[in-house]
Amino acid sequence: MKKVQELTLSAHQLILLGQIVSDHFTAGISDEGVFLASNRRSHLMNSKSILIYDTTLRDGSQGEGVSFSLLDKLNIAERLAEIGVDFIEGGYPLSNEKDVAFFKEVRKRDLGETKISAFGMTRRKRLKADQDPGMNALVAAETPCITLVGKTWDYHATEVLGVTLEENLALIGESAEFLAKHAMVIYDAEHFFDGFRANPPYAIETLKAAASAGAKWLSLCDTNGGSLPERVAEVTAIARQELADYDVKFGIHCHNDCELAVANSLAAVDAGATQVQGTINGIGERCGNVDLISVLSNLALKKTGYTVLGGRSLQSLTELSRFVYETANLQWQSSQPFVGQSAFAHKGGMHVHAINKAAKTYEHIDPVSVGNERRILVSELSGRSNIVALATKHHIADDNALMDKVLAEVVRLENRGYQFENAAASFDLLIKRIAGSYTSHFEPIKYRVVAGDRDSHGDGQSVFAEAIIKLKVGDKLWFEAAEGKGPVNALDAALRKALLDVYPSLAKMRLIDYKVRVVDSGAGTAASTRVNIESCDENESWGTIGVSENIIEASWRALVDAVEYKLHKNG
Repeated sequence: MKKVQELTLSAHQLILLGQIVSDHFTAGISDEGVFLASNRRSHLMNSKSILIYDTTLRDGSQGEGVSFSLLDKLNIAERLAEIGVDFIEGGYPLSNEKDVAFFKEVRKRDLGETKISAFGMTRRKRLKADQDPGMNALVAAETPCITLVGKTWDYHATEVLGVTLEENLALIGESAEFLAKHAMVIYDAEHFFDGFRANPPYAIETLKAAASAGAKWLSLCDTNGGSLPERVAEVTAIARQELADYDVKFGIHCHNDCELAVANSLAAVDAGATQVQGTINGIGERCGNVDLISVLSNLALKKTGYTVLGGRSLQSLTELSRFVYETANLQWQSSQPFVGQSAFAHKGGMHVHAINKAAKTYEHIDPVSVGNERRILVSELSGRSNIVALATKHHIADDNALMDKVLAEVVRLENRGYQFENAAASFDLLIKRIAGSYTSHFEPIKYRVVAGDRDSHGDGQSVFAEAIIKLKVGDKLWFEAAEGKGPVNALDAALRKALLDVYPSLAKMRLIDYKVRVVDSGAGTAASTRVNIESCDENESWGTIGVSENIIEASWRALVDAVEYKLHKNG
């Protein structure tokens, strides 16, 4: 009787196997389908898995202006787990009650295979590990992983900690040994590259102290963010060679002070690191940490031989990036690679002309692969190709005379301060007006806005705004008045009040953003003002624009366009 060979698959391999089987079913039984599935199987099974360690909730929260509530941290952790992040560093349980609560509450969440790690420092120099409050707080967090940070740089040990070099090795070793009894230890070698430059043998000894005490991962930290990629690769390779006899794996933890954190992390991976630590959007202290969005995209889409997130799709990266920005109450970085609003935005006419024929001429990847989208911008730099790309639904591509009129009007309006890059709805209405397909749903006749302070003492605590409008809908004149929290809110309320009976669909429309910018600041208080309004309904959002020396007039124009666009798109 033949012996049946036992087959044991890791969770990572099971994920890959499931995707391979899915590929076969999706592709069907055609020769092409079998070939594609076979190629994918070969790539995934033969590639090296790079584990992702996210420290947004701890290192990222140290960035200027970043503060997460307990619920924020739990929600971000769930999103990270959904995309397949391998490790999530939850915080430093000794530092504040919120982090203690996080470790308690996160155990109630289903995070799949994602492991939570608590973060802390080595024991204090005058205490034994089991008597140190920090050590005990890490154990009390009950996480499957504990990240221990220790001093690698001899200068840092003697001048900051105030210990001898031998005492520092004891701090590392005894702390790692104590924690290894309770969880898997990830040792963060702080200032490793600075320490190696100053004293290579001692820097290696600190790693050996952690490894011999039970640490399973050694993460090499470019804490000052001042290293160059070639140096990171060289030193990482040396460290791996020096610890070849130890049962440890290597990670990389880079800061972005020289704007090289992504390059340094990729260099370390090429030198043998199999874990990358960083934050979503690169938030963090000073210039931030390495941006895991870029790390994931480069490893999965650019470099060969590596797999991240268990081979999962990256199509949720853009959504994840913006979710973290919103949760941290930070502005999106429009020029952020891969996921920024401008990452695949095209403005120059020559560029758009090429994009329309072959997208890869000016796009290094398909935007969809990271959940982003292509945007065609219109400005005075645009050519006919931009108009064609944005006006497809108007079927005007073959009307050269009309195209020239549209482009001339865009140039004229931009000279007055208009910008249509974030006002696609106003641009859509502009084309309709020039093409003669515009139908006015109402005719504004006049408006008046009164704003002031109800309190005669002028303390500003009881301000008011009232708007009165007169407009024509069909053959009927409408007069309406409304109050609001400000002039624009009052105008919006009055306009809706006048139109809702005729156009009930406006009840589902709301304003979600309002931005004001001075166009020609040299004119002082008489300067032209640009107002952008973002509106939405249950299906989509759209942007409109108004420009005037009067901020109320500019707002009114943007508001009228917003309502007209809603009515036009509803037919």
